[in-house]
Amino acid sequence: MRKLWLVFSQTATVCLAVLFVVSTLRPDLLAPSREAAAPPVQAAESDPPREPAVISFSAAARRAMPAVVNIYTSQDVKRPRNPLADDPVFRYFFGGEADPGVQRREGLGSGVIVSDKGYVLTNHHVVEAVDQIEVALADARKVPARVVGTDPDTDLAVLKIDLPRLPVIAFGSADEVRVGDVVLAIGNPFGVGQTVTLGIVSALGRTQLGITTYESFIQTDATIQPGNSGGALVDSSGKLIGINTAIYSRSPRGESMGIGYAIPVSIAREVMEQIIRDGSVTRGWIGVGGRDLTKELSETLQVAVRSGALITHVVRGGPAEAAGVKPGDVLVAINDTPVGDWSAVLNLISVQKPGEQARLRIARAQGGAELAVTIGRRPRPQRER
Repeated sequence: MRKLWLVFSQTATVCLAVLFVVSTLRPDLLAPSREAAAPPVQAAESDPPREPAVISFSAAARRAMPAVVNIYTSQDVKRPRNPLADDPVFRYFFGGEADPGVQRREGLGSGVIVSDKGYVLTNHHVVEAVDQIEVALADARKVPARVVGTDPDTDLAVLKIDLPRLPVIAFGSADEVRVGDVVLAIGNPFGVGQTVTLGIVSALGRTQLGITTYESFIQTDATIQPGNSGGALVDSSGKLIGINTAIYSRSPRGESMGIGYAIPVSIAREVMEQIIRDGSVTRGWIGVGGRDLTKELSETLQVAVRSGALITHVVRGGPAEAAGVKPGDVLVAINDTPVGDWSAVLNLISVQKPGEQARLRIARAQGGAELAVTIGRRPRPQRER
């Protein structure tokens, strides 16, 4: 054991001596080779700071705004004549001529140029019963306008202006609109001038709002105020998808509460084309009134169906009476298309042409029936609800 220890000690001493000599005389032999050396660590160069991406819809606004117009209307309204208007003493102290009994009422709204021939689409209530209409374009041109025709049942109207080089809006597709899509509302709120607001599509196919007879509104949270009526609702590419018509409001002044309604471009375009072609809109009519069928009504009437439209009254001498429809019947389907509510009945009948035959599937307590009815022309003054 002692001999092994001596061998180890001598060996270690010799190795240390050799290491000392080499490190003194040839230190380069102990330096690591450059090939084997690890590459020096360099600080990574940071990328230049990036500006945050800016989402802008200015291109869509620039594309649509020139075709959106401001509409100014005026109307002479009779007012009760002041009994003191002809009294010379009254006129001496208060001045002025005798009260003419007429007051000038002014209104405002918006519209959309839909043709280079000068046709402007707007709301019926914007131009209803007015005496004068003036249209102001985005390029500051102003011109009188005349009414080509109106459709109170959808609250749409078509105006005509005579100007050259008119900007025309591009039509979008109502079938491609989805809940959550970004939309812009363009119009003249409160008469402050052309304004663009941003929002999304909140809902589609809104009915039973009591705004018009035929309802299938686009609901949006894009801010719409008085004066926006008749203006454009456009998609993120600037194409027309609706005509702004109404807002939900509990404010005495009618300010928006974040819920607005627009007529889909599919309905607006169909009405517009009929008005331009014929001067009015022709719709099918069978002469019935009704309401949605509820579970309670179904049980009371003892019918086997749970969805449809209850016929509440039948116009005497109308197409439905001639076909055998009676109050209390439940309309289940029209031409094999199921009926879910009363709005569906109105929409399905309205697209039928006068003179055509339609098949009505009826549910009654005694059983069912299928009746053939000849579609009539909807009387313009009458409004079915």
